[in-house]
Amino acid sequence: MSASDASRDPLGEGGFETICAHYGEHRLAHGGGAAPPLYQTSTFVYPDAEAFDRRLLPQNPYFDYTRVSNPTTALLEAKVARLEHGTWCRAFGSGMGAISSAINATIAQGAHVVAVANCYPPTREFLQQYLPKFGVQTTFVTSLDPQAFIAAMRPETKLVYLESPTFGVNHLIEIPPITAAARARGAATIFDNSWATPYFQNPLDLGVDLVVHSATKYIGGHSDVVAGLVIGRDESLRQALRKEGELHGATLDPFAAWLLVRGLRTLALRMRQHEQSGLAVARMLAEHPAVAQVNHPGLETHPNYAVGRRQLRGCAALFSFALRDQSKEATHRVLNRLRLFSIGVSWGGFESLALGGTYFDAPDHKPTWLIRLSIGLECADDLIADLRQALED
Repeated sequence: MSASDASRDPLGEGGFETICAHYGEHRLAHGGGAAPPLYQTSTFVYPDAEAFDRRLLPQNPYFDYTRVSNPTTALLEAKVARLEHGTWCRAFGSGMGAISSAINATIAQGAHVVAVANCYPPTREFLQQYLPKFGVQTTFVTSLDPQAFIAAMRPETKLVYLESPTFGVNHLIEIPPITAAARARGAATIFDNSWATPYFQNPLDLGVDLVVHSATKYIGGHSDVVAGLVIGRDESLRQALRKEGELHGATLDPFAAWLLVRGLRTLALRMRQHEQSGLAVARMLAEHPAVAQVNHPGLETHPNYAVGRRQLRGCAALFSFALRDQSKEATHRVLNRLRLFSIGVSWGGFESLALGGTYFDAPDHKPTWLIRLSIGLECADDLIADLRQALED
């Protein structure tokens, strides 16, 4: 199978679940296997010297080297591009590999970046601490008003970096006015869609140039793979991302790509269950006397609920809440009493996780202490019972 074969759709347009199950696959070409083959190889060989001489041409029908491309990875990329309403996708060895490569592909020395303040902490660290040594400065916007992002743009602004819902506190930002203003000024926009996944949100349809994913999270879904994805429509950005991947070497291993294709099979099913269980837990917490605030964009009490209704088709199950007792001791006490929730980083897997800290501060820096929950695929009633007993005095 050549690189172009993976992008052909034998079924035409289909629904989300059908794309996940069938798009880009040619089972009879691989002995009829229902699961796609794994090309666990570093090198691909050519039929003759003339074909090898043509390997760098755009019409090269052969794969060359897995750092550049691989049939298993190409299948994953084709599926995700279609799910995100893009024309191409580039896979990376981690979410940060995808994020840093996307940022690097859109900026140059001396550029200015506008970014949402509550973004993924490693992304903020990359923007705030790593890029300044290349003369790149970032303005972090704490306001949720699109006009605040527009006002922060300068003549040298080359990138606007967005998340919605925002990391940890799940604030919602109206995206189209920002992307329209950035495009008018010649600036690119990047959107981290790891939280919503393409099942609940398609940022490219909101005017975004590049969508990034930590595919480690919901797309993988089984807490057994680390990966990142970048999706877009612009051909020049595609070439820039290809070069970033080749030269920096943040290559996705073929087996990891195979695991992600497997994860896509159940993505829609899992996201529906995550949404149902997450809302049930959030509503219980919103009514609990020990809880002061629940940051879940699916709750009608969310301050930007109307924005979410316009941009989201549903809600993932990563959210946070604040205790009335705003102390480190109270937060740790609740976390340590949980039985079904494990304490750990990451999220989006089958297992429920809990994490406490002050690094999820809202723009007004209140509340100080939040507990972040990732609701897994366990019975929602059991998770609710576990949280109730942990919140008891």
